[in-house]
Amino acid sequence: MTDFMTALPVILVQPTCPGDQRAKGVQFQLTCNLCRESHKTQVWLCFFVLSFLSTYTCAASVSGKDTEDIQTCLKELKGNIEKSDAMLYAPSSNDVEENCKIMSLRCYMLELRMVIDEENIFNEFADCIVDFNESRLPEVVNSVGCPPCEAYSLKNITIFLDRLNNLLKEMTVRLNT
Repeated sequence: MTDFMTALPVILVQPTCPGDQRAKGVQFQLTCNLCRESHKTQVWLCFFVLSFLSTYTCAASVSGKDTEDIQTCLKELKGNIEKSDAMLYAPSSNDVEENCKIMSLRCYMLELRMVIDEENIFNEFADCIVDFNESRLPEVVNSVGCPPCEAYSLKNITIFLDRLNNLLKEMTVRLNT
């Protein structure tokens, strides 16, 4: 029974987030000698776990610089966006718990992309929003316990932009400290 935990094969990978050249180091150790017979199962389990860790790591890769850049892009897009008469899901900062900030930002970015598409806005500031959404915000974020976007109230574009800017300012301060 002493052989049970003796082997420690190590798998080292460095996944990167989409659009991010910084490698994220992950070390995963397999310690069960009894599982050696099922190599295929181990390999698939490794890929599954590492994929999950990579997604989770990417979810946390939003920086204060990113939120500052989005604020700049929003300022430049404001005139074009305010023409929209769309009603959008807009959680207030009071509605969003700390662990749901990234999920809330994802909701805002999806709504904003919809407005950009509907208003046919094509410029580098619209590209800034699209690029941020695709490279910094993963499709799946750790949203356990967070309400879906549709749970928040619908607001006009002015309130939507105010609340989004408030969230971005709050996140910028928190991420820069």
